[in-house]
Amino acid sequence: MVRGKTQMKRIENATSRQVTFSKRRNGLLKKAFELSVLCDAEVALIVFSPRGRLYEFASSSVSEIIGRYRCHCKINNTPTTSESVENTQHLKEEAENMRRKIDLLETSKRKFLGDGLGSCSIEELEKIEQQLEKSVAKIRTKKTQVFREQIEKLKEKEKALVAENVKLSEKAAKKSQRESVQEAEPYVDQSSPSSYVETELFIGLPETRTRRIPPKI
Repeated sequence: MVRGKTQMKRIENATSRQVTFSKRRNGLLKKAFELSVLCDAEVALIVFSPRGRLYEFASSSVSEIIGRYRCHCKINNTPTTSESVENTQHLKEEAENMRRKIDLLETSKRKFLGDGLGSCSIEELEKIEQQLEKSVAKIRTKKTQVFREQIEKLKEKEKALVAENVKLSEKAAKKSQRESVQEAEPYVDQSSPSSYVETELFIGLPETRTRRIPPKI
């Protein structure tokens, strides 16, 4: 019986798909083994099932074959001699262009500093003068901005010092007021012998005691 040609598309039936995977996986592993034995070739085969299960075969070691494969890719990816020559030539051209730009910048710098102006035309001198005037204007603007920022900082410091001075003046005034109150209060020294207290107590003999009659008015 002639077997029909299998269409290369995903099998929709899950059971049929799993059966086909198992059969063809075993056949693929068998072919890899036969290739390695019959032809003395290094073969590595890695298969992941739809559920993520790993199946592998290697004639020697999977890691060794993968390492050899990476080294082979690095060697093949290196540029050829012609490509190396072209890259070198391109780098030389870029270096030459950079050198020319640096020379132009150095020449412009010397002209801005007032050196090497003998070969300059009137138009070049006018351009240099205009550029210098623009640079001076920018510098003055920046200078003014810095001055304003410094003035604002000094004003803030002045406010802080004034506030601190007010606090210190209030504390000094309160302290002076307390000292004035303490000085105004009378002080009596109880231990001094010159302090006397008037009482109605009379000390002496009874017969010598006389009664003072206040004068009639």
